[in-house]
Amino acid sequence: MDIRQLKAFVAVFEERSVTLAAQRLFVTQPTLSVTIRQLEEELGATLFQRLPRGVEVSEDARLLYPQARRMLAQADALARMFRQRRDCPPLCLGVDPDVGRGQLETLLARAARAEPAILLEIREGCCGDARLAPEDGRCEDELFLPLWEEDFVLAVPTGHPLAASERVEISQLNEPDWIVCPDHPSHQRLLDLHGAAAPTLAAAARAGSLRLAAHMAAAGLGAALLPASLADDHPGLEAIPLAGAKPNRRIGLCHAPQALELPAVQALREALGDYSGSGADSP
Repeated sequence: MDIRQLKAFVAVFEERSVTLAAQRLFVTQPTLSVTIRQLEEELGATLFQRLPRGVEVSEDARLLYPQARRMLAQADALARMFRQRRDCPPLCLGVDPDVGRGQLETLLARAARAEPAILLEIREGCCGDARLAPEDGRCEDELFLPLWEEDFVLAVPTGHPLAASERVEISQLNEPDWIVCPDHPSHQRLLDLHGAAAPTLAAAARAGSLRLAAHMAAAGLGAALLPASLADDHPGLEAIPLAGAKPNRRIGLCHAPQALELPAVQALREALGDYSGSGADSP
């Protein structure tokens, strides 16, 4: 039994006519009759009885019909799945290490619903056709589609004396164990929060990225100023809101202007457009 035979059977069953079924399938009546006879021989059952006008369906045909419809639908779905996979435009997406897990998962979920579907490849770092990154990490000539804005918080390990605080004023803290990221673009902004104490700030540890600083804080090496999403990624960290003026950051999609010519980048931007705060690019 093959798909061709099932299609022939369904057409005759629904049309109640070999002539109309042959027209529907764009085959000759003799060809269709041979196909039906082959199916009957394979099943060992009579499916149709020819009448002067049309055909009469047998009980075996009534039993076969819903099964045949289901098998044809499954075959169509399988062919459609592989056809869509073959036609998917590829997209290599770079992910900045300082992007929160929840932000990445939200983007991936929206990419999965993009139309046309995207064949996605993810790599960590500054690479790919487009990147999910903080605004301060984009290159000078890149376009930026903002997606999230979040505050920095004070991240301390569970059990730290400040862990139960509702909010803190950084300039008033006497925290001896700070974890800093001196090479990170946000370092100077965060250092300014310490006010007059900034020049004499003693670092207990240094990290090459905010994500590494989060790991160090969770391990108990000290306190760190982190984006809320990174602090939330660690169950061993307590995120304490900052009082007064809060530093923040924007996360979004970065790419070169010429990347707009790629179908996958266009599809991803359209999928993310209604999620973006403004829906517009920052120059």
